[in-house]
Amino acid sequence: MLPQAPAARKGAVTFIFITVAIDMIALGIIAPVLPKLIANFLGGNLSSAAEITGLFTTVWAVMQFLCSPLLGMLSDRVGRRPVILISCGATAIDFAIMAMAPNLWWLFAGRVLSGMTTANITAAYAYIADVTTPERRAASYGLLSSAFGLGFVIGPAIGGLAGNVDPRLPFWIAAALSVANTLYGVFVLPESLPKEHRTAKLEWRRANPLGSLRLLGRHRELYGLSAVTFIALVAHEALPNLWVLYLIAQFAWDERAIGLSLALVGVCSSITAAFLVGPAVARFGERRTLMFGLFTFMLANVLFAVPNGYVIVLGIIVISLSIYNSPVQSLMSKRVERTEQGELQGAMGALRGISMLIGPGIFTLTFAEFAGPWRGLELLGAPFLLAAAMLALALILAWRVTSRADDVALPLPEAVPAFVVDG
Repeated sequence: MLPQAPAARKGAVTFIFITVAIDMIALGIIAPVLPKLIANFLGGNLSSAAEITGLFTTVWAVMQFLCSPLLGMLSDRVGRRPVILISCGATAIDFAIMAMAPNLWWLFAGRVLSGMTTANITAAYAYIADVTTPERRAASYGLLSSAFGLGFVIGPAIGGLAGNVDPRLPFWIAAALSVANTLYGVFVLPESLPKEHRTAKLEWRRANPLGSLRLLGRHRELYGLSAVTFIALVAHEALPNLWVLYLIAQFAWDERAIGLSLALVGVCSSITAAFLVGPAVARFGERRTLMFGLFTFMLANVLFAVPNGYVIVLGIIVISLSIYNSPVQSLMSKRVERTEQGELQGAMGALRGISMLIGPGIFTLTFAEFAGPWRGLELLGAPFLLAAAMLALALILAWRVTSRADDVALPLPEAVPAFVVDG
């Protein structure tokens, strides 16, 4: 634990929460309009737009795969703060490029840069590990997850409304927010990793994507949890890649309705991440919380496949209960040394990159078939059923690679609310 007073640690978590929240708001703003902008460049062809969206996401994932391990280890060497700040500044440039894009090639360039800059999430997760104790880490990651949810509360609502005015306006708003985020970090965000706890040098053999994955194979539990995470990450790709196109094709929803649906996802997810993760881990332990999160994620995907708007809303509520990420991150962080937290998050970033290399292709091509040649089967939700099957596999594997020791409940300090992390 860092030699800081509790108030300082609470402040540090608050700072990183705000930094990530602003970053996610900027990303959320473009979510309702990017697939539609791609479709506009293609003459409104939704089937082709699904394929291009998958290609763009794959390119984004390649950059995540290449850059996450490097940024993770770089944050172990030079500190978390500079890595986060440089990435935030580059994100502003990225959104400006996409705002001015006259064709798909410009959007392509923007996705390349975006994949590089959003790899800074590895530094954010390592930041949380720096300023919290192991027994409070799951709740800390839950708070960070609520920042992601908050971004998809405010972002899509703004993006949906701005997109009705001009499809490029959301990109300019996102760029402005990224500039504000950079300035916020320069003047407010403190460094979380003291010099005496940094690695002596940057080892390039471990900073490359394949080298970073060696960390995950050190023993059975870490390897198994990595597999669970990877399967869940692949299954997750059905949502960001198909949500907009699915709602247009299945229900003919406009940008405003889609933006509001994404905002509802964010509202529900923020509430559960901030208020449910800590008490759930304290009451049931990390293992059972992980099981519950994977089960609700699986159930939500089944509901999304039902061609009924009310069931879709129910699915949004259910998916907000899929609080698997925080406990699995916590379980994994406890199995590595303090000086390896950035490397661990870099390796996890590489896994995310791999999942985004294969996931978008699996789900967007499946959707393209059922929206095109196989439309007569009326199974536009088939990709979500495939995701549910993957999550069933992850649930079984998670049960096998964890033990009852991970179910030990951890009492929360009475003076601290479950959603406040004080280290």
